[in-house]
Amino acid sequence: MILELKDVVKGYHTHGVYRPVLKGIDIAFPRGKSVGILGRNGAGKSTLLRLIAGSEDPDSGEVRLHGRVSWPLGFTGGFNGSLSGEENCRFVARVYGQDLDYVTAFALDFSELGDYFYAPVRTYSSGMRARLAFGLSMAIEFDAYLVDEVTAVGDAPFRKKCRRAFRERRKRASLIMVSHNIKTLTKNCDHCAVLKGGYLTLYDTVMEAVDAAKELNDE
Repeated sequence: MILELKDVVKGYHTHGVYRPVLKGIDIAFPRGKSVGILGRNGAGKSTLLRLIAGSEDPDSGEVRLHGRVSWPLGFTGGFNGSLSGEENCRFVARVYGQDLDYVTAFALDFSELGDYFYAPVRTYSSGMRARLAFGLSMAIEFDAYLVDEVTAVGDAPFRKKCRRAFRERRKRASLIMVSHNIKTLTKNCDHCAVLKGGYLTLYDTVMEAVDAAKELNDE
């Protein structure tokens, strides 16, 4: 397996009241297989990805990684706004033990930021930040990539470029993908899980998960 979640609980305080989002997730993601995640808006799918990535901690339980797992593609919250795009890339490359020059050159070329690559990230638009984040993600070899559908960025040519890079990574890495597009999940994922009521259930195929999600929505 590439990662495990053991009785993971996560919630947030709203108006002084603790509201659980994930109520006890127990799941093992198989190594070498890509897994889709289905669920209604607000079910906690993005929260789940952030916990897997380590950008948030669970309130209880444990996330165990057995390989190198990316941050959610397009996630920009980890950038230091005072540093340039180049400096952020070098910092991340150093953290992951990667070749600094290679990662920086790849991210510069992929993001298509030009001279802005050398400007402070705080001066970037949200789209520019997302381009940098995606390019940096593709510059580092991970065993599993986290993908949130809502992070699709850029114009049509750039999105096409992202899909090509995706297909290349898919040959040698797993995906954990949140999407509402059944065709996208079917094309990219071997298995699929449904997040409902704070719990996550894994199914052998995408269509089994789709059928299960429909049944849950009818309840």
